[in-house]
Amino acid sequence: MAVEGGMRCVKFLLYVLLLAFCACAVGLIAVGIWVQLVLNQTITQGATPGSLLPVVIIAVGAFLFLVAFVGCCGTCKENYCLMVTFAIFLSLIMLVEVAAAIAGYVFRDKVKAEFNKDFQQQMQNYPKNNHTALILDRMQEDFKCCGAANYTDWEKILLSPKRVPDSCCVNVTQHCGVNFNVKEIHNEGCVEKIGSWLRSNVLVAAAAALGIAFVEVRGARGYLGTWGSGRVQSWRYWPGCVWGLWAGSGVPRLSGSSSPPPLTFLLGPGYCLCLLPCEEHPKWLRGDVGGLVSSAPSSRRVG
Repeated sequence: MAVEGGMRCVKFLLYVLLLAFCACAVGLIAVGIWVQLVLNQTITQGATPGSLLPVVIIAVGAFLFLVAFVGCCGTCKENYCLMVTFAIFLSLIMLVEVAAAIAGYVFRDKVKAEFNKDFQQQMQNYPKNNHTALILDRMQEDFKCCGAANYTDWEKILLSPKRVPDSCCVNVTQHCGVNFNVKEIHNEGCVEKIGSWLRSNVLVAAAAALGIAFVEVRGARGYLGTWGSGRVQSWRYWPGCVWGLWAGSGVPRLSGSSSPPPLTFLLGPGYCLCLLPCEEHPKWLRGDVGGLVSSAPSSRRVG
């Protein structure tokens, strides 16, 4: 009764964590789509770090959602194989996220420099291309920024030391960027502003997914341990051997023997696969060739 109660509690906790994990995955996908929409026309054509960023974010979010779906299926059906697969995927996700965080920290300056270069190239097209001008104006209004590094970047583009696009103004009105007052325009550059926005959104979602993944790995292991704690999961008789999956603390012993089965393979903490040679087939299995028995009868001896 205590085992069943603990199993229900762990199962309920996994459901809650899986929902939170799905939310993080959907959040990453949404951020990736938004970044793609915002930067689609700002980054120059080609495979630059800036142009690949939203694709990577969307791909990671989709993979996280797929892993959460596998976890839901394993939890609903109480399928051991799916739960093990789910735990392995979560472990891999944690390793990949840690590696991505390290890579992002190491190459952060390179990515920022590439984005700054691309943004300034698009600024050069501002007076010539209305579509580019509309996109840059929208970005400067949305992120409350002006220029790449600051408002002085527009001096070389518009050939005037006292003129910036109207989208740089705190209160946007027609011709407010001509002979502007510094206090009436945004002084911070868009490269830093957009970089801060990406860090605050992507890192929060990734950190939440990493934390939930760690808890879920612990929960999945606890669920598997509670599911099969201290009993033989299954025994099957085939010509030549009997195999059994044991779940519980320690290594299983043959009844009446102080030694473990002749062939025992450890699969992980609390789990092992036991192979018995022909002469040690349990008598209660010999009449059920090829059958599957949920657990060995405790009243019968093995051998």
